Amino acid sequence: MKKAEILKLCDKEGVRFLRLQFTDILGIIKNVEVPRSQFEKALDGEIQFDGSSIEGFTRIEESDMGLVPDLDTFRIFPWSHSNGKVARLVCDVIEPDGKPFAGCPRQALKRQMERAKEMGFTLMTGPEAEFFLFRRDANNDPIVDTHDEGGYFDLTPVDRGEECRRDIVVALEAMGFEVEAAHHEVAPGQHEIDFKYGDAVSTADNVTTFKLIVKKVALDHGLHATFMPKPIFGVNGSGMHVHQSLMTGSGASLKNSFFDPKAPFQLSATAMFYIGGILKHARGFSAITNPLVNSYKRLVPGYEAPVNVAWSERNRSPMVRIPARRGIGTRCEVRMPDPSCNPYLAFTVMLAAGLDGIKNKLEAGEPVNENIFEMSDREKKRRKIDVLPGNLSEALDCLEKDDLLKNALGDHILTHFVAAKRQEWQTYITRVHPWEVDQYLKAY
Repeated sequence: MKKAEILKLCDKEGVRFLRLQFTDILGIIKNVEVPRSQFEKALDGEIQFDGSSIEGFTRIEESDMGLVPDLDTFRIFPWSHSNGKVARLVCDVIEPDGKPFAGCPRQALKRQMERAKEMGFTLMTGPEAEFFLFRRDANNDPIVDTHDEGGYFDLTPVDRGEECRRDIVVALEAMGFEVEAAHHEVAPGQHEIDFKYGDAVSTADNVTTFKLIVKKVALDHGLHATFMPKPIFGVNGSGMHVHQSLMTGSGASLKNSFFDPKAPFQLSATAMFYIGGILKHARGFSAITNPLVNSYKRLVPGYEAPVNVAWSERNRSPMVRIPARRGIGTRCEVRMPDPSCNPYLAFTVMLAAGLDGIKNKLEAGEPVNENIFEMSDREKKRRKIDVLPGNLSEALDCLEKDDLLKNALGDHILTHFVAAKRQEWQTYITRVHPWEVDQYLKAY
């Protein structure tokens, strides 16, 4: 859309406020909201904000930052307000002098997409973000109490989140999403809504919008939606499996570079090298794709989450799986990320890893079609199957040793991300948790 078209549509639809949306380094959605009188300035990228108050953005003595909207992301929110409708634009963050801000996650992904373009590729991604719906107490605070006792693909009356899920789907479609499926997941209170894949930048925009919509609609139903990876001990956690493929050409000449009908498994050399890169750098990029202390409570054996650095074209125990579809739909599914990640940074590091595999012809090895969870440590060692980091601190160590990923993120994002996560880990390990009291207070 062009500026004049947006302004005309805003007046026609009665849009009174415009949210300029962006994310901080940790993936938290932020926005600056302007009234109708400031729409022209906003569309021209003339709105500034105080970057010193945003996690990992800038120092207080150099706080002014600018927002440049991507006009193609203009959407009107589907709910009503007494003061008029509200629309949003996803923005890139810039320095006061107009230069791209090194700490903008969206621009980090754009830079990596440019590297892919130089190699002739466009990364297409399709995430499957799971979430839990919990009750709220009398004070309207969220509690870890599920609203249902449903299981995988269950229906009403067991799945009492069905109505909420449907309203989420309706809201997403009103925001331009092409929703492909919505269903109850394995754990009580757990849900998944899948939307159509797209280029990595557009998909990352959609993930951030998806989270916002899910939380808003859940609140309207008196529920709390959380993308926390493992809110309940003893049941499956929430993942965000990311389907990935590299496309070449466009329009009628669009081709999937992962497909080769004459190759083993019908996977091209490009696909195999891309998987090889993903496997090589997985331990390093886990700090980005699984960024919370809690993330590593999900990545444990016994709950379907992958902990083994391997690939398979048929089973789900390895970290990378190849779905059955071939032709234009050929893709790899990276199963380790969780929905707490910053999607811009997660796609950035996975793309960087895959491109490194292609550039340096990194071998993926043979597929592991047996259930790795049932293998002995000796057997996994014999087959050179590595494991993902066991906690956030170990993941950060791996990230800081991976020069490729550090370069993909850039010094600013890397420094601020690691500093924030080191502090998160330090805060966690110095706290005395209820399990410790239960385990040790009487015994010692």
